[in-house]
Amino acid sequence: MKKIVLPNGMKFLILERHQTPVFSAHIRFNVGSVDEQAGRTGISHFLEHLMFKGTKQIGSWDCDQERDILDNIEKVLDAVEAERASINHDSHHEDKIREKEKLEELKSEFEKLQKKAGEFVVENEIWKIYQKNGAVGLNASTGQDSTQYYVSLPANKLELWFFLESDRIANPFFREFYSERDVILEERRLRYENQPQGKLREAFFATAYVAHPYKWPVIGWSSDIAQLRENVVMDYYKKYYSPNNATAVIVGDVKTEEVIQLAEKFFGPLPAQKLPKSNKTLEPAQAGERRVNVEFKANPAVLIGYHVPEFGQDDLYALDVLNSVLSDGRTGRFYKHLVQEKRVAFVASSSIFFGRYPGLFIINAVPKGPTKTEELEEAIYQEIEKLMVEPPSDWELGKIRNNLQMEFFKGLESNAALARQLAVYESLTGRWNYLAQVIEKERQVTKEDVMRVARKYLTKSNRTVATLVNSTLLADAAK
Repeated sequence: MKKIVLPNGMKFLILERHQTPVFSAHIRFNVGSVDEQAGRTGISHFLEHLMFKGTKQIGSWDCDQERDILDNIEKVLDAVEAERASINHDSHHEDKIREKEKLEELKSEFEKLQKKAGEFVVENEIWKIYQKNGAVGLNASTGQDSTQYYVSLPANKLELWFFLESDRIANPFFREFYSERDVILEERRLRYENQPQGKLREAFFATAYVAHPYKWPVIGWSSDIAQLRENVVMDYYKKYYSPNNATAVIVGDVKTEEVIQLAEKFFGPLPAQKLPKSNKTLEPAQAGERRVNVEFKANPAVLIGYHVPEFGQDDLYALDVLNSVLSDGRTGRFYKHLVQEKRVAFVASSSIFFGRYPGLFIINAVPKGPTKTEELEEAIYQEIEKLMVEPPSDWELGKIRNNLQMEFFKGLESNAALARQLAVYESLTGRWNYLAQVIEKERQVTKEDVMRVARKYLTKSNRTVATLVNSTLLADAAK
């Protein structure tokens, strides 16, 4: 493993693996929904979409003419906002009629300019270039703490990757901005507003966090997305898409010296930026159980969350083992006791959401048959309370240690998975080799540690419960 830091602050991790003539590349920017502000949520996710729209060199038949049209679109939208403000404040009926007519004219002009700008677009050119050159797994994702872009390519396409990715950072061009905004609004409607688990999860996070930005959804709130303008997103891009806010990982059939030379050639000239201060509102300690009901025409479900520390804290290793005790597949206690024996749950599992800031230990459960969510909750709490006073058995602990070790090494088998893991640990801790400590730290967790963290974190006063209530049954009961 070789780690270098360019003069502009961009980090590169390079690991040679010569088994097959391919490599995986992963760039992680330390920016996600946690870095947004109220009223402007969803920018990080929006940017992820826009980064596939091309650059000043890629994605257009004539970038200069296209830019002129896009500038005119912004002027029209400025006029639209001014007209709307005027209509809202003007009390004269006849003036309001004229202003509404003017507004319709501006909307028509906007549509014409959008269509004209579209004539210059070379659709999906970045995707096509990558796919033509043998790309596999080309994609990106946005989370609370980061945005990442990744792909696997034949070994002889290394320089192509450096050119395309450095160009995306150096020369962004947000074409098709407003049509893509509509795409994201539709994505939000389908995945969250019309999807019961999506609505439940949004309500859950918004209730579990009352102050910290983890409370809002990564995709953003609809009203915020609908108001985003190109200049706002570009300003955000300039703040955070800086080389000194990025970690790139290359794993596969490459030569370290060649990677270093290409990094210096393509990414070296990019200027570092002064990053915004990370001045996040701290989440106050929870002082009592919180509950929220979400009504939807769907089967009932329940989400239960407990506040836990941020990534890197020692208690997370014990919590990880605790998570496995409860939810390690068919041998986990939730499955054995709630699904198989008591038959009160169709699904019951747990997971840990962790990041730069304190996260959540989350339990997801769906009641089976006539079981009420209250009954399922009680069964879940009984399993947790057992762990507070009765340690896991030697057999359980041994099985969990072996499974965690197996999962750990399985996650390192592919170039892409290893690149992702290295990027996560380097970004969150500043030390890629922290990855190697994880399995040893988990092996050191004792029975007493498991009971201790259960008593410390999985308490009623630290608990948030979100329940999905079938709206049809509610309506029938009210009759």
